[in-house]
Amino acid sequence: MPFSSKTPEFLFENHAHDSKEWFREHKGNYEKYVKEPFGEFVAAIEPTMREIDEKICCDPKRLSRIYRDARYSKGQSIFRNYAWYTFSRTREEATTAPCFYFGVSPNGFEYGCGYYRASTASMNAMRKLILDNDGSFEKANTAYLSQNTFIMGGERYKKDRFPDESEEKKLWLNQRSIFFSYESNDFKIMYGKDLYKIVAKDFLSIAPVYEMLMKAEQIKEI
Repeated sequence: MPFSSKTPEFLFENHAHDSKEWFREHKGNYEKYVKEPFGEFVAAIEPTMREIDEKICCDPKRLSRIYRDARYSKGQSIFRNYAWYTFSRTREEATTAPCFYFGVSPNGFEYGCGYYRASTASMNAMRKLILDNDGSFEKANTAYLSQNTFIMGGERYKKDRFPDESEEKKLWLNQRSIFFSYESNDFKIMYGKDLYKIVAKDFLSIAPVYEMLMKAEQIKEI
């Protein structure tokens, strides 16, 4: 079944109650309105992800946990109001290497590509590709400039560290971390049966960025 109004409603209520007892009593709704739609979404978009990178894992069991580890969530709600799936090669690489992601919350949905937490080595490797005029950067930059869905995000250096480079290169070079994201509160699209087609098309449009970042991972100095 596709996502429905029951999805953000459950995420909101579960977060608001923030109770293991409440969750146990309503776990069936979690399975029906969160896990099942995510499972169908991941299965539907899998051919596109394999086209981008045949090593990307598309296992619905890797859906984000609905709760935080209580040991590290002091002062925070235990139950999240956000659910997401990360398209990465391994579970570990979801936080250390380039990946794609899709998530839903009471506010709508979002998806994108890039690093969750880019290391200094990864960013230095990306800059090397750019400064060396590697063909992967030209393809990535062209792909980014040719689309109007994703916005580049991530922390930037406060001071321009590459004043002699072109403006196009500096846009990338001065990023301390980097990701490309899109957010929407259009619930009509979110609940539509063609949601995965829209996301798949957008992922393909930004795939050269992923490919460049993966190349950076291969040459980075650890």
